[in-house]
Amino acid sequence: MSESNRARTLGELKRTYPMEKLLRSVKDEARENLIAKLRRGERLFPGIQSYDDSVIPSLTNAILARHNFILLGLRGQAKSRILRQLTELLDEAIPALPTEIRDNPLRPLSAEAFRLLEEMGDATPIVWIGRDERYVEKLATPDTTVADLLGDIDPIKAAKRGTGLSDLEAVHYGLLPRANRGIFGINEVADLAPKVQVALFNILQEGDVQIRGYPVRLQLDVWLAFTANPQDYTARGKIVTPLKDRIGSEIRTHYPRTLEEGLSITQQEAWIAREEGLYMPAYVAEATEAVAFVAREDKRVDKTSGVSQRLSISLIELVTSNAERRALKYGDRAVARPMDLYFALPAITGKVELEYEGELQGADRVARDLLLKAFGIAYGERSRGLHTDPITDYFASGQLLSLPEGPAKSVLREMEKVPGLIAAAQRLEPDPSPEALVAAGEFVLEGLAGRRKIARGEESYSAPIERERERWGSGN
Repeated sequence: MSESNRARTLGELKRTYPMEKLLRSVKDEARENLIAKLRRGERLFPGIQSYDDSVIPSLTNAILARHNFILLGLRGQAKSRILRQLTELLDEAIPALPTEIRDNPLRPLSAEAFRLLEEMGDATPIVWIGRDERYVEKLATPDTTVADLLGDIDPIKAAKRGTGLSDLEAVHYGLLPRANRGIFGINEVADLAPKVQVALFNILQEGDVQIRGYPVRLQLDVWLAFTANPQDYTARGKIVTPLKDRIGSEIRTHYPRTLEEGLSITQQEAWIAREEGLYMPAYVAEATEAVAFVAREDKRVDKTSGVSQRLSISLIELVTSNAERRALKYGDRAVARPMDLYFALPAITGKVELEYEGELQGADRVARDLLLKAFGIAYGERSRGLHTDPITDYFASGQLLSLPEGPAKSVLREMEKVPGLIAAAQRLEPDPSPEALVAAGEFVLEGLAGRRKIARGEESYSAPIERERERWGSGN
């Protein structure tokens, strides 16, 4: 229905709008629209990757069952994005009375709605609420109060209207009533105080609650969706049992299960298409993505906190930026190199929470270890057919190699000192440009170091960080 044809009064609405649509709940509305999408073969939750055979089927079942649900998972697993995409299952717009809680014209709840209908009848004005306006989200914190979620008694409003404090006219509505006929998402629900959790499930199930000691009945039509960290949600005392019992479906989210899935998500979300036409070799991108996978398994990283997919996104963006900076500084073609990951360490140190052992070693040391392991993983996928014995023999004879961060041609001259390194780089990288060959040569060296075939050390300089050198030496 176009905006120009939408009813503006209750009388027009009765003549032109299907009444059965007004009588259905928001969960029924979402269910009907989901069924229509499934029949048309549409993709559900576009942009959400790696969940097609796990989270999405469970979520689809919960919606078909008209459940309130909770997404349990660590940070950076697209939980909030899923909640916000639930609006795609709602009608484009629905009619409502112009009241605080968007009353259904056929099922009014607020005193204001009853007064409007009594005074104006079929001339009562109708407003249309778009699907995006029907989503309300709250990040739960320990200081969240019942008044924040449900409302409070407003003595000034009561005085103006000449009503008692126990009257609905005296209520200042909170977030949940304002989400009436929509979706209310609560992130990190386990952080809510127990009394707030009790008030929440009480008004959802029984339709009543006490505000400042006054009983208030509100049969709200709200679809409730939660998120939480599994450890917080299952810990005793974090979540009250009656609320947990009233949540229909508990759906577990997860990180990408393969390097390919993770890289696909990262490339979808990251800003790497720079104006200079930067070239990101596939092996550099894979090594960048592997950092998050390595970190999630490292015993020095806190498992209960998780390693967000945002680490990979931020890391590849900083790698891109360093390649861009180097190209602008030296006049080279912008090509991402393994060395760029070491200039992107802030994306790692700022996003991993360490256990005691990791704290003792320091975030920078842990991050560098993660990089080497990640290069070892990425190199293992691409090392077939590479003849690297001359390279390892060179370092085993006591030779050292220091590579500058500068122009590609100067780096390439240093690489030519190592027998077999340029040949391995050429086999790995089809692009014959100096910049691409340097990237491939660095990847071979980092991969061998990650595989412990050679040792990687660093020299300390008093110069600025952009003149940092890489140094490779023989393994133990």
